[in-house]
Amino acid sequence: MGQGIQDFYYNAQNRGFARDYQLRVAQIGGTIFNDSDLVFIKTATLPSRKIQVHQVPFQGLQFNLPGAAMYDGSSNWQVTFHATQDFGIRQELERLSLETMDEQKKGPIGRGGVGDLSLPGNERRIQLDLVNDKLQIIRTYYLIGCFVVDIGEIAYDLTGNGKPLEIKATLAYQYWSRSPINLEGGLFGGIASAMSKISNVTGAIGGLSRGIGSIFNP
Repeated sequence: MGQGIQDFYYNAQNRGFARDYQLRVAQIGGTIFNDSDLVFIKTATLPSRKIQVHQVPFQGLQFNLPGAAMYDGSSNWQVTFHATQDFGIRQELERLSLETMDEQKKGPIGRGGVGDLSLPGNERRIQLDLVNDKLQIIRTYYLIGCFVVDIGEIAYDLTGNGKPLEIKATLAYQYWSRSPINLEGGLFGGIASAMSKISNVTGAIGGLSRGIGSIFNP
């Protein structure tokens, strides 16, 4: 049946096993973090996706119908960084949080709480790369429309032994996709825009050809 010990050994050799360190966070929130920051990421998760099930009874049977997609954990995607002495990573998290809500800023009528509470755009995303044993990217996921929800506290111990500190952060996103979403209306909007540009070029070439033809065939 192809499910014996030797079959398992053969497939394990050829296909390998996914390891818990083979996830790379390539981007968080656009240009907020650079490569020198992302290398300090300690833990992160590849999120799940679930289809809702709706039951419809008929003659004593429960028929299961598929419903909308759900992204469990989309309101609390967590990432942990090694804390650096320059505190650059914490500073960037604070900046992004204050962009969403800053109680110190004054509004147009003198009230505080100014921020961008609108839905984040497609450019504010998290990019997750899965790599193999040779560090080659085999699959990429994009968490679309992210923003910082929580910057965790950092506990200091003045009697400690010098243990490295961590920065924990929680972000929210809208959904994840296997395709990059651009700013021209999503993936299909980008394709449509590209096709439109090709059409414009083709039309220009056609116009040029007709102009040349009129010279030789007045």
